[in-house]
Amino acid sequence: MYEAIVFLAEGFEEIEAIGTLDILRRGGVKAASVSLTGQHSVTGAHGITIQADIILDQLPGIEGTMLIISCDGSGIAALHKHEILHELLKLHHSDSGKIAAICAAPTILGKLGILADKTAVCYPSLANNLKAARYGETSTVTDGNITTSKSAGTTMDFALELVRIIKGSEAAAKVAVNMQLI
Repeated sequence: MYEAIVFLAEGFEEIEAIGTLDILRRGGVKAASVSLTGQHSVTGAHGITIQADIILDQLPGIEGTMLIISCDGSGIAALHKHEILHELLKLHHSDSGKIAAICAAPTILGKLGILADKTAVCYPSLANNLKAARYGETSTVTDGNITTSKSAGTTMDFALELVRIIKGSEAAAKVAVNMQLI
């Protein structure tokens, strides 16, 4: 069982997905990348192809796992069309499972009604797509079981927040110090 999974669709934002996965693992989080394409090989928005750890059909379960989605403007269409992902997110949310999204990806949560009455952020020009959410003041926001962040430039803050949520403040601080972020 994984503590966190980072979903990868064609056009995923490389810094957000790979950077988050890297920081999670540095923090001792059992994290995996999950391809939404049906193949292990997934190509990001900037032409970088990676091999996902598993494909969606191999996902052993999501109970107790943080679900993480990322994308930039070019990859958002793939996420908006992925009905299986939508069902997983809605089910996980109904069970109060932890969900995180960065850049354009929080708009998926807005579309699904997951952000209703929550404070959230996303890429600033997409803020009107967060639906019933309040737009936050900081680059990364956690409201209950939902964490959102603004952009590729906020990946470090986003990933450290996820480590803090899953493994605690000490683990997040240790990663930040080791990476010379503080």
